Amino acid sequence: MGGQRSVIFVAVGFAGFVVQLVALAALTMALDVPHMAATAMAVELAILHNFVWHERWTWADRTAMDPDGTWRRLARFHVSAGVVSVAGNLLVTAWITAVASIPLLAANALAVGVCTALNFVTVDRLVFRQEQEAEA
Repeated sequence: MGGQRSVIFVAVGFAGFVVQLVALAALTMALDVPHMAATAMAVELAILHNFVWHERWTWADRTAMDPDGTWRRLARFHVSAGVVSVAGNLLVTAWITAVASIPLLAANALAVGVCTALNFVTVDRLVFRQEQEAEA
């Protein structure tokens, strides 16, 4: 990952993580929503938050070329975020703990880093791909 776009991507992702934590706390502590339902809602809110900011900031130059493609990009973002973030995090964490005998929290932190890089490439190439690539 290199360049200004990747820095913005990480900043948006960090803000999304904060949104997720705040939503999770509010749903479970203030509204007494069950943990699993609250987690799903908080993750969905973070995904939507991140998508909006990626549309308007991270890849604004590309989305301006296809303003009618928002729903298509949102669907692709949900799929890519789900596969890379959830499945990738589970697989990488399991692999790191098994192979390197690293404690779970440290392994998960490393997995988040790996998944962030994979997410950036996936989102850049599949969700917010350049116009000439989208037509090919």
